[in-house]
Amino acid sequence: MINNTERLEILHKLVESGVQIPCFDGIIIEPLVFVDKGTVILPGTILMGKTTIGKDCVIGPNSFIMDSIVDNNSKLNNTQAYSSHIGSGVTAGPFVHIRPNCDIADNVHIGNFVEVKNSTIDEGSKLPHLLYVGDSDVGKDVNFGCGCVTVNYDGRNKSRTVVKDGAFIGCNTNLVAPVTVGENAFTAAGSTITEDVPDNALAVARSRQQIKTDWVNIKKPYKRQHIK
Repeated sequence: MINNTERLEILHKLVESGVQIPCFDGIIIEPLVFVDKGTVILPGTILMGKTTIGKDCVIGPNSFIMDSIVDNNSKLNNTQAYSSHIGSGVTAGPFVHIRPNCDIADNVHIGNFVEVKNSTIDEGSKLPHLLYVGDSDVGKDVNFGCGCVTVNYDGRNKSRTVVKDGAFIGCNTNLVAPVTVGENAFTAAGSTITEDVPDNALAVARSRQQIKTDWVNIKKPYKRQHIK
């Protein structure tokens, strides 16, 4: 780890080269890191290893990037990325974890509380919030609803999930690998998908809702008690 004198020297050289660092607080950038001009580095950001940041990006606050490439015009807010490639125009965060061997294509949106691992995410796809996408190949213009999981591990083997171009993955869907969701296919919210979904199809994998009329009055011990 570099000492504080070395840290400040690196930051001053970056500012002289056209990088914008409005406040040096908590910023650590190692000597092998390259940051192109026009990029803004915000407080709490740590860039380590052989990392390359393109032009006109915004990195931070509180981002950690190691041995990764980030292309031009991307914004990584409170994002951790390891040994991965992040394309141009990507927005990520806050609270995003990009684990090793990910390839995030241009104009992908990764929202809050999302983890991506050993996966490819193609152009224009959206992973908005509360997701785990692991060991997956996601096509172009795919949309994941809130709370989806690619179920990649059965306790012994890790398998891949494929989601093809234009698919829509409904909220709280579990995709149990190995499984493929076809082009422009939909999964209904709350489904656990264990079989391939054909192109242009809707997959519904959940039990039908039942209404038990007057159940609360019949099962009086279960009736809510008012707390004063």
